Amino acid sequence: MKVLCVGGGPATLYLAILLKLRDRSHDISVYEKNAAGSTYGWGVTYWPDMLDTLMAHDEPSAQSIRDHSVRWSDGVAHVRDRVTVHHGDEGFAIGRHRLLRILADRAASLGVRTHFGRAVSAQDPVLDADLIVAGDGARSVLRDQHAEHFGTQVTAGRNRFVWLGTTKVFRSFTFAFVETGHGWLWCYAYGFDGEHSTCIVECAPGTWSGLGLDTMERSDALRLLEGLLAEPLEGHPLIGRTDVAGPAQWQTFPTVTNRVWSHGNLVLIGDAAHTTHYSIGAGTTLAMQDAMALAASLRSPATLGTALDEYERVRKRALLPLQSAARHSAGWYENLPRYVDLEPHQMFALLGQRHSPLLPYIPPQLYYRVDRAIGRNQSLRSLKRWLGPRIARVLQNN
Repeated sequence: MKVLCVGGGPATLYLAILLKLRDRSHDISVYEKNAAGSTYGWGVTYWPDMLDTLMAHDEPSAQSIRDHSVRWSDGVAHVRDRVTVHHGDEGFAIGRHRLLRILADRAASLGVRTHFGRAVSAQDPVLDADLIVAGDGARSVLRDQHAEHFGTQVTAGRNRFVWLGTTKVFRSFTFAFVETGHGWLWCYAYGFDGEHSTCIVECAPGTWSGLGLDTMERSDALRLLEGLLAEPLEGHPLIGRTDVAGPAQWQTFPTVTNRVWSHGNLVLIGDAAHTTHYSIGAGTTLAMQDAMALAASLRSPATLGTALDEYERVRKRALLPLQSAARHSAGWYENLPRYVDLEPHQMFALLGQRHSPLLPYIPPQLYYRVDRAIGRNQSLRSLKRWLGPRIARVLQNN
């Protein structure tokens, strides 16, 4: 089978690896518009169960990913001048550059041809293959050519955010909430190697414009944010993207959904098919899980269309609870004033419960007391998870 992957992200590279492991005779090419090594995004996160899954699919790449990852086991929240620590929140992070290099090298060792610095347009003659995989991101060119067929919807979030790096190495997953004269501003920060951390800064649109961040030059914006986040940064600088010119790259998060995921021999994968808000830290994991599911569907002797339908069905079902969690997580931050004046330990507890569909409809302190009363009783927690969406729908409609 001849397979052409457009976009050199984790989804397409891992798919290429898995297909080659299944059958070395597959002719697989990956086309990436950017030059080799010129990615952005600083670090990406994943969780312990994902590492086990990677080991089961391709041990060499999983070993390398594990060896180049950092691990944390605590969460830390700075709220005004108080710091709260929550133990036991284990996770991993790896530099996006490093992850892509590991996957590209592994793919090349198996015979996959990767073409860097080569953009592929919708009418490109290179699009001649048995299977074309659109892994070219949330603004996919190949998908948008058939947007009506795919039923593509892109919904912009309300808050503004910017993805930065810093030389401050955070040893725990860290949140910091800072009150400004124009509202609240906060960051999510985590180390991903021994020298740098990711630092995502977010705020409401009124805070963004009130502070002048909507028009401020990049260097001035970084200095302002460094001042606001001086306590968690401990004097370390923030670092913006160097691959684009102009002001700081503030964005609203695009939630992408598609009614169907394939059109003939063209199939969507990763952010081209779906996005989930970065606050649940699952984007890279979900993209690589797409690759696992697509590779598994293509193993069967069924027709290509049947295999692609099976891939879509499996992944849509798996994504439903995560998409719901991401929606509620984003909404928690969009309604931060509802929670930020709680005692820090209470706020941190509800930060961990932000995926709950019930939380927006129950007074925060009451929700906190009920959740503490349930504690670790698994039967009660299972009942809460089952009842939550149903009660939330009733409350939402009244």
